[in-house]
Amino acid sequence: MVDVVFTLQWVIDMNWHTTKEFTPLMLVMANSDALKIRTLYDVGRVLLEFWPDEDGEKYVVAVKTCVEAITGETTPEDARRAFIDAAGEANIPVITIVR
Repeated sequence: MVDVVFTLQWVIDMNWHTTKEFTPLMLVMANSDALKIRTLYDVGRVLLEFWPDEDGEKYVVAVKTCVEAITGETTPEDARRAFIDAAGEANIPVITIVR
């Protein structure tokens, strides 16, 4: 698990300027803050800095999928879906935005 999180941090640090946008969404965190998520960078930042529970299976999948999307191995929309699944696992409300 630590290796996956470290890898995500490294990938974000090295590729932050190349992250792609996807259909936006918002998370409503326990402290009532609403976080807007528009890019893979946003996904990675939230997973690393704001996530309440880093032990969930879907959290790990979201981290791995984010790394894969940033490095071009999968699509940003796949990372978005994994992120939404992880939010559900962590009981974080998600507001999806329709374009």
